[in-house]
Amino acid sequence: MKAFGLLILITIVVAGCSGSGSQGDPRDTVIAMFGAMERNDEALLVRLLDIPELMRQTDVDYALGAGDGRTFRSPTEIVADLTGDGLTKQRWFAHQRIVGATEFTAEDQATVEVTFIDDNQRAYLTKFGLQMKNDRWQIYTFRSAGAGS
Repeated sequence: MKAFGLLILITIVVAGCSGSGSQGDPRDTVIAMFGAMERNDEALLVRLLDIPELMRQTDVDYALGAGDGRTFRSPTEIVADLTGDGLTKQRWFAHQRIVGATEFTAEDQATVEVTFIDDNQRAYLTKFGLQMKNDRWQIYTFRSAGAGS
């Protein structure tokens, strides 16, 4: 199991280093986001995320197990949450992360399955929502409709 986790980590780091994941498969954008989080690359996160849309989502907290939604008052707060000692980064990186299949819901919209697995082998399935904006895929939600946890 540790070898599998290492393989996922290598995949994330290599994909994150290979570019911004801006065009092509939305899955590449999700992998690049995890790489940017790993390196605390705030500039790349700003490019990969639709931050204004993420700020509008206050009903559910996307940090695993964090409970009720949090309100982010600025783009800086969202980026800080995904880097350094941010709650979401801490929670997500405490789990094994598996980036799964891409499903296109429209020509310019897609979801990418992301499964987080804890130390007890309990899996939390999410679907990140992406949309094509300015000729690149951007993540606008970390929990699409129908994603369970």
